[in-house]
Amino acid sequence: MADLTQAEKEFFMGEALKEAQLSLQKEEIPIGCVIVKDGQIIGRGHNAREEENLAIMHAEIMAINQANRIQESWRLLDCTLFVTIEPCIMCSGAIGLARIPQVIYGAANQKFGGAGSLYNILTDERLNHRVEVERGILEKECAQMMQRFFRYRRTK
Repeated sequence: MADLTQAEKEFFMGEALKEAQLSLQKEEIPIGCVIVKDGQIIGRGHNAREEENLAIMHAEIMAINQANRIQESWRLLDCTLFVTIEPCIMCSGAIGLARIPQVIYGAANQKFGGAGSLYNILTDERLNHRVEVERGILEKECAQMMQRFFRYRRTK
């Protein structure tokens, strides 16, 4: 896990926002994720629950699966996961199982958050793997995308 500059964090969160935009274009909840190792993106994902008719097709799960294949390992050591919205409880569990050491997210998830807002799975001392969590990178942009989506959904 490398120390990233603020500019690098914002760049990679911008890439996660591009993934979220793909979800938005498909009228999915706009959450995007990228996984970075040694300055390179090795996994990308965006919500695809409606498209795939699978409840577990969250951005983080898609990105973890792609990174696992690229790394040829289920362990994603020395990686950083960037996601536009705080990981949910399910995704927080998957992040821990994949041994990802660092998560950086944009905006909080007050309804399903598993990284501090509702539950704190990623840093729970009772678990054998704990994750460094950073919040608030491009927070305004990440939150606004979600707000616009739900405002649009309520008018349909």
